[in-house]
Amino acid sequence: MTTAIIVDGVSKEFRIRRQKTIKALTVNMSRGERAQTTRFLALDNVSFSVDEGDSIGLMGLNGSGKSTLLKLVSGVMTPDAGSVLTRGRIAGLIEVGAGMTQDLTGRENIFLNGAILGMTEPEIRRKFDAIVAFSEVEELLDGSVRYYSSGQYMRLAFAIAVHTDCNIFLIDEVLAVGDQPFKRKCLRKIRELREEGRTMVFVSHNATQVMKLCRRGIVLKRGALAFDGASDEAVRYLGYDEVDDD
Repeated sequence: MTTAIIVDGVSKEFRIRRQKTIKALTVNMSRGERAQTTRFLALDNVSFSVDEGDSIGLMGLNGSGKSTLLKLVSGVMTPDAGSVLTRGRIAGLIEVGAGMTQDLTGRENIFLNGAILGMTEPEIRRKFDAIVAFSEVEELLDGSVRYYSSGQYMRLAFAIAVHTDCNIFLIDEVLAVGDQPFKRKCLRKIRELREEGRTMVFVSHNATQVMKLCRRGIVLKRGALAFDGASDEAVRYLGYDEVDDD
């Protein structure tokens, strides 16, 4: 079995300034005082690997390091220690509308976001109608995405990402936005991609979605790897008694 993702001893630390306003920072600097910072260890020596075609549910409470880990895997950020290795093209739905430019129309953003995800212009043109049909934003296509709702943002961003020929899909809570019919449509598409043998890392607080979509669950706790095993066991480890049935 070929390995698609290797996370080896990864740590990531952030520094948070205590001064919350420019005025407070300026006053302190005029007094010769340095800005006070707090160190926050978002990830602490995390290691695991993912085989090609596997589907992983990445779980944990807010602030446990899930989104930070996904950004490291996608290449958006680099670790302070350890290494992250990936094989193949990656499509990351890490934030709703990530990569979208508000001054451009939906049509223009399809070409821009598609290019960011590694598609060539001929490939985008070939898939353009399918992307638009999946997104269900045909009437808004030639308007600025500045005026899209968060749900419309998600629809277009998701439609572009799932129509790329990527080996690895990183999906972070994007299904928390939008109406139920479109959520079900997205879930069906994710299942199709999984059945095609794509590698997936899926972040969600929805235990039912994780158990339906993922064979394996990884739980982070305060930036450290707390559990790695079957997805239903990961859900039980977190103590989720009730799950939502989407």
